[in-house]
Amino acid sequence: MKKNLGFRSWFYFRQGWSSYFAFILATVNTLVITYYLAIENSSVLKDIFPSFSYYMLTFTIVGIPLLIFVGYVHYKRTSAYPAEADIAHETNPLLYRLPNGYTPNVVYPLYLSMSNFIVKLLANEKLTADEITELNDLQSKLEFLIKGGSIGK
Repeated sequence: MKKNLGFRSWFYFRQGWSSYFAFILATVNTLVITYYLAIENSSVLKDIFPSFSYYMLTFTIVGIPLLIFVGYVHYKRTSAYPAEADIAHETNPLLYRLPNGYTPNVVYPLYLSMSNFIVKLLANEKLTADEITELNDLQSKLEFLIKGGSIGK
């Protein structure tokens, strides 16, 4: 962890800046600019929003629920978020990923085998020679992955 202190700090800085500081500044900036450059100079819009306070109140009442809805649609109703999550998963070197077209030949067979073996052990049954061979094969593949190998396409 100490060897990555610079990159970790850079990551935390970017997260703090983009998620909080820049977001708040951009919101305030957009509201101030739109009001004082667009609304204040338009007699029609000035009648609707006679002061910056009314504009902020309208934004709060209409804008926040609208943006919540847009965020919901982004995560739940479009392919945008699944694509983002897919890319984040692909690029994370700590995750074993099974992309489309890859045979799940290590992790999921291990889960299945372990659950089968647990059921057998709970029923006081012995493992067969084939099951022990299968488990040894999965262990070899896991050791290979742990050492940095790649299994699949």
